[in-house]
Parts: sequence; C-alpha cells; structure tokens
Amino acid sequence: MAKLVIETVTKSFGKKQLLKDIFFECFTGEIIGAFGRNGCGKSTLLKILFGTETADNFSGTLDGNTFIPKNNIADGHIAYLPQDTFLPKSVKVRDIVPLYFPEPEQQDKILYSEGIGKITNTRAGNLSLGEARYLELVMIGNLDHPFMMLDEPFSMIEPLYKELIKEFLQQLRLTKGIIATDHYYADILEVTNRNILLKDGISHPVVDRSDLAKHGYLPPS
Repeated sequence: MAKLVIETVTKSFGKKQLLKDIFFECFTGEIIGAFGRNGCGKSTLLKILFGTETADNFSGTLDGNTFIPKNNIADGHIAYLPQDTFLPKSVKVRDIVPLYFPEPEQQDKILYSEGIGKITNTRAGNLSLGEARYLELVMIGNLDHPFMMLDEPFSMIEPLYKELIKEFLQQLRLTKGIIATDHYYADILEVTNRNILLKDGISHPVVDRSDLAKHGYLPPS
C-alpha cells in the first residue's frame, strides 16, 4: 500500500493567497473527494501536485520519502486527468491509443474495455462528452502510476457514461489512490471513501453532506 501525504501547500497570485493551509493523506485503495467553490484553488492544487504549477511553499512525502512535484511527471507517481480534453480531435480513437501506449497488449486492454469498442472508428472530435471523458479516464487509468487525480470527471456527462466512470473508478481503487474533484458532489460522494473541502485556502475534513452545508458549499438542509 502506497501512501501520499500532503503536509503543506501555499500559493498566491499577486496579493491573493489562494492556498495557505492544505493537509491530507491518500492511500492506494481509496478515493478522496475534494470539494470547493469556483476559484477556491482545487485545480491549482492538482496542477501543483502534478508538477505543472509551482507552489510558493510545499512539503509532502510519498511512502516516507520527500515528494517533489516538479519531478512527478518524470518519476511517474501521480497521473492527472485535466478538465480540458487532451484527445486530438481529427484522429480516430483506434489511432489515438497507440500514441500513448506503444505496447500491443496495453492497446488491447484499452480498446477492448467496456464501452470503448463501439467508438474505435470515431474521430475524437465527434465523440460525445461522455464518450471522450470515459476514454480519457480509461487511458489515464491504465498508466502504471500508483496515484491519479481527476479534475471534474463527471462534468456535463450523460448518465450512461457517469455509471461507466463510477464502475471503472471502483476497479481502479483496488490498485490506486485517487483524488477527484467535481461540482457534481452527489456523484463524487457516491464513489469516495473520504472527502475534504477547500475554503479560504484551508482544507477541511468532510464526513457527509452536512459538513458541506456547514462550510457553505451546499445550502442548509
């Protein structure tokens, strides 16, 4: 079981301190949900952990060793599904997969995954939002990284693919630690083991919906 511990993250943009007191742990075998209003720093936090955004101050460990985000991409510790698609629109699905997975065995595992076979001859630009998002998730999920982060995996997705995504996440959880953020909070709560909420630059533990309401993320019930 791998263990990722985020001890300190601070980040400012000009005079605005976006992140100032962030702490959480993630183990392989669990899914952590990260909630927060627009502009609270969720996406920035994920980019910092992935290594494409620089923190003002950062401290964390991976299996007891110092975790250095700027080395993450090369070291292959944390995979990342961003909000924006990375699929080349003019290329067919069957030709996209080999661009990222050179081994035939890897390609077959993805192309024969549930829900993928029927779209292999479709160009990425012609996929529905759900089809594209699910394909991206299957590709990211088949990387060897022990941890992965998902930025809005359920946003604007049709119900059929929401269910496929939820099922796939439960499979991935057997071998990976997953951090997911999305405003579709009910979908996130359905698949997570633990949750946090970012508010005023601080991470707060979340047990259930009442905690989300207490911190002003949801209206009082």
